Amino acid sequence: MKYDVIVIGSGPGGYVAAIRCAQLGLRTAIIERYPNLGGTCLNVGCIPSKALLDSTEHYHVAHERFKTHGIDVTGLSVNWPQMVQRKNGVVLENNKGVEFLMKKNKIEVYHGHGSFVSTNMVRVAQNDGTMIDLETDRTIIATGSKPIVPANFNYDKKRVITSTEALNLDKVPGSMLVIGGGVIGLELGSVYARLGTQVTVVEYLDRILPTMDADCSRELQKSLKSLGFQFHMRHAVTAVKPGKNGVKVTAQSRDDESKTLQLDVDYCLVAIGRRPYTDHLGLENIGIALDEKGRIPVNEHLETSVPGIYAIGDVVRGAMLAHKAEEEGVFVAETIVGQKPHIHYNLIPGVVYTWPEVASVGYTEEQLKEAGTPYKSGKFPFRALGRSRASMDLDGMAKVLAHAETDEILGVHLVGARAADLIAEAVALMEFRASAEDAARMSHAHPTYAEAFKEAALAATGNRAIHM
Repeated sequence: MKYDVIVIGSGPGGYVAAIRCAQLGLRTAIIERYPNLGGTCLNVGCIPSKALLDSTEHYHVAHERFKTHGIDVTGLSVNWPQMVQRKNGVVLENNKGVEFLMKKNKIEVYHGHGSFVSTNMVRVAQNDGTMIDLETDRTIIATGSKPIVPANFNYDKKRVITSTEALNLDKVPGSMLVIGGGVIGLELGSVYARLGTQVTVVEYLDRILPTMDADCSRELQKSLKSLGFQFHMRHAVTAVKPGKNGVKVTAQSRDDESKTLQLDVDYCLVAIGRRPYTDHLGLENIGIALDEKGRIPVNEHLETSVPGIYAIGDVVRGAMLAHKAEEEGVFVAETIVGQKPHIHYNLIPGVVYTWPEVASVGYTEEQLKEAGTPYKSGKFPFRALGRSRASMDLDGMAKVLAHAETDEILGVHLVGARAADLIAEAVALMEFRASAEDAARMSHAHPTYAEAFKEAALAATGNRAIHM
């Protein structure tokens, strides 16, 4: 069988790349090693975690706020099996949606493990045990990533778990220790903290969300503490020992080696990052060597050292984000047919789906200081918004960073209700190199959460915020 393009991996990067290739008239096939399409994001990542985050936030609001809103509820309880069942249903519907898109765009799907035989030949070890060789002019590698789990953490998938197992626990645990204060650990920790689990976070660095603006880290940590989270910063986990009914975790202070933490918990969630997944891909057969971080090196066109073979998403440099992979999938498809697409990597937003949500785009204040860029900053608290008072979503802030001389917006950082959706306005403005004054002059509906962004822009242009 001969194709114009074969895509290995059906996550957001892979299936979007395949669709765009097909739209552009290329005969396209996609290879997926698991029975369901959608990759980590759809099956054991973005989508199921958001389903549980929504369900548990509904419960938390009912438990904590309904009485104040004048809604009397008796016998409120958590039906955890139903939450998991609903989550599984959401995933299944998305699986069907991707399958439909493959059929609609006449993309041939092969289920099995794909690997390179040669530059123009990909072998599929199909799930039924048979082998099939597919010929192709070009290949797009979109195989994603896997959780990083050091061997000494004794990952057993029962008591020492990753995000994959955390989505399917058989009951709500009494306690959970999260190793790592990044996005995945805080999101899944939030799921269980809302249901009554005592969540403890052990972080090697001095703050959570270390890659985001420090003000975002501080704001979110305050909110999570009010939810019951406990934090141990600047601690290194030295031992993880699972037992039949729990886990013993030892962590050593980085500031005082004589001080150690001994923690006994029901589960230990390892969330210290992810690694590119290129296992058994046959890269050695085509002369592609990985870099020091296990990534596939690519040029500005996302083409590897082998002409005609491209790589996108988590297996290449840059943030491991589903929407980044999607943009790269479209970029490669359009590059193949001779178009001139572009990706502004600094304007790919990052989002944390806790509550309040955290969203960020552009440079952080720390990055601007390090680069010596002259800047001005404007901040506005969500609790000063009429909309926030009405909904009782008072936590958070909006922060706008603009160039001190040109007023161009350089970074926007949000913590608050619906921040994940609000950040799109900042991305749009920054794509067109708007100034803080432009944002401040735009009419924003009242009352909305988006007014926080406008007020922060006003604050960045001469301390003109109206409601503060």
